[in-house]
Amino acid sequence: MDLVLQAVRAAGKAAVLPRFRALGVGEVSQKTDFADLVTVADTEAEALIGAALAKTWPEARVLGEEAVAADPGLRAAMAGPGWQVIVDPVDGTWNFAKGLSTFGMIAVAVKDGVARYGLLYDPLLDDWVEVTAGEAARFVQADGRARVLRVSGVSDPAQMCGYIPTGLFPPAQRRAAVLAGLSYGRVTSLRCSCHEYRLLAQGHVEFVLSGPQPHPWDHAAGVLAVQAAGGVARFLDGAAYDLERRAGVLLVANSEATWDRVARDYAALAD
Repeated sequence: MDLVLQAVRAAGKAAVLPRFRALGVGEVSQKTDFADLVTVADTEAEALIGAALAKTWPEARVLGEEAVAADPGLRAAMAGPGWQVIVDPVDGTWNFAKGLSTFGMIAVAVKDGVARYGLLYDPLLDDWVEVTAGEAARFVQADGRARVLRVSGVSDPAQMCGYIPTGLFPPAQRRAAVLAGLSYGRVTSLRCSCHEYRLLAQGHVEFVLSGPQPHPWDHAAGVLAVQAAGGVARFLDGAAYDLERRAGVLLVANSEATWDRVARDYAALAD
């Protein structure tokens, strides 16, 4: 899927990097609340990726997070027939807008509702995690050097690290999530699915929990990469990951044993 990779890299260089710590007045706005931001970098990068793929891969329909924000009806098309490329042009927009370097770009190529290729790209260092269905997940550096990824073998909860976006849950569930996290070595949030999944696939953390709305632009590529690296992904109710699903807490972990334990500890979030 070099076409997707090259389109994302080019958009990162043209629209994202020039705006980092250089956003002007009026180039950042709220979508739903103070924490849900969009910048001119998001909209321009999404447009550039769409235009590039329209030329090089016209059979594929590009559907981005910002397009769905403008037209929620497009969300259903992400699991439609044929090829779709689902894009998060700037993942971790709050971080990006505040000048924090923990942000990335996500793309996943989907055929008939099933993810076939995932990309978790860091435009600052020009490196990425990528995976093609049925193959190994790889970490690739800008010069082309690559290594195959495996999830962590850590099994002691006292040494486990995980991520959960506690602020996305209702107040009562936030309290339950914080208390559940006290059983582990470190539970926090990067506010960036791209880097959370990159770290999980590389074996640096042991689990990632989603918010109550598991958007495919946040999770589909990461799930594919972690599963290829030996991890597991299911919703807390036990259902397999489905990018069409609109509600439910997704738990992605380094092993079945970790998934079982974390699912028990965070069961209150499934209510």
